[in-house]
Amino acid sequence: MQRPNAWSDYSEQQLEAVQKFAGEYRQFISDNKIEREICSASIAMARQAGYRDLAELVESGEPLKAGDKVYASNHGKGVLLVQLGTMPLAEGLNILGAHIDSPRLDVKQNPMDEKNEIVTLDTHYYGGIKKYQWVTIPLALHGVIVKTDGTVVPVTIGEAADDPVFCVSDILIHLSKDQMGKTAADAIEGEMLDVIIGNRPVKLDDKKENKTPVKTALLDLLKTNLEIEEEDFLSAELEVVPAGPARDMGLDRSMILGYGHDDSSCAYPSLVAQLECEAPQKTAVTILVDKEEIGSVGATGMTSRFFEDAMAEILELAGEGGELNLRRCLRRSRMLSSDVSAAFDPTFASVFELKNSCFMGHGLTFNKYTGSRGKSGSNDADAEYMAEIRGCMDKAGVHYQTAELGKVDAGGGGTIAYILAKYGMNVIDCGVPVLSMHAPWETISKADVYEAYKGYEAFLKLA
Repeated sequence: MQRPNAWSDYSEQQLEAVQKFAGEYRQFISDNKIEREICSASIAMARQAGYRDLAELVESGEPLKAGDKVYASNHGKGVLLVQLGTMPLAEGLNILGAHIDSPRLDVKQNPMDEKNEIVTLDTHYYGGIKKYQWVTIPLALHGVIVKTDGTVVPVTIGEAADDPVFCVSDILIHLSKDQMGKTAADAIEGEMLDVIIGNRPVKLDDKKENKTPVKTALLDLLKTNLEIEEEDFLSAELEVVPAGPARDMGLDRSMILGYGHDDSSCAYPSLVAQLECEAPQKTAVTILVDKEEIGSVGATGMTSRFFEDAMAEILELAGEGGELNLRRCLRRSRMLSSDVSAAFDPTFASVFELKNSCFMGHGLTFNKYTGSRGKSGSNDADAEYMAEIRGCMDKAGVHYQTAELGKVDAGGGGTIAYILAKYGMNVIDCGVPVLSMHAPWETISKADVYEAYKGYEAFLKLA
């Protein structure tokens, strides 16, 4: 039951639409690489589309009605978008849920270190990575430094053409006998992922001694350019990501090579589908969350009460407040957990089961279940819900396929699906097939990200 390749079915007009959407997506992920940036850009797009801040509406007590559009920010690292439908909220929601964090290196709180006139920033890797993939590639710094007076200093260094970049060094092949004898997991250890940021010492008076002349010079630069002191790193969130824009890949330009396809290739189509949705019957919701890569924990992860609390506020403003109505609303909802899947890779065919794999260019992928081994940690969607979704996609002419996350016992993974399913709503995972998932640079098909947009758009229209 292998599904057809989407490219072979496209008309010239559809091909233009695919390339246009893919180009806009490629630009979005090049400009917005971390959760704060994606959240900020999403809110800006939402406001332009007529969405209003839920916090301001709660403060004013302004009632909500069908057609109203609201957003809520979660600590600037996640966002909820809601367009009220004509049906009562207690009848449920159509929810798209994606995450906007990606594997990376996080700068530690006390990071600066000088050894033999090379200064590095110590890092702690975030999410599941192969550590050896992060050495000797150009890296950029993104994030914020917050001073004790509340001043927020945004940081983006390494993206502009004339910006400096950073890197983690590796041992030269000529001296790597011991390293080459180690397993791939041990060849580069976590504490070796130190990002080199400088080598030029400060000029000193001959009579003065300075044991860290390069660090001193760099702190002077930070003071001059960003007006920060070394202690300000204590209240900083700096993320190290691959430097440079996403690129078209392949002679035929059919693919995109970029950082953060997991999960921006699902978050962006979800966002656009939400913003373009008009006059839905059932209330349309998109939630973009943080911390999925480390278990959806913390105040900005899906396990927080943010979504539930925001919906309670919306029900109250819509005249449907109360605990029972909130429970009914959530239980009667349906959700697409918009997260990527593992594209079949012929180079590593041994870890895939061919009949139950997804293929690049064959469209949006549905994973009835994820999890590990015996489906551990999985949401397992009902057959009835799968049938409803099949009907929705078929009616809208969406190219879609189904898959598992590799062979049984080969590994596995999870998403936010099980967290929303605890309310009793129907949830299924669906997203874009990705090659080299969790690598600094991942690969997707332009056709698949476009079909994801079409599929999400069709889903939000369901009554």
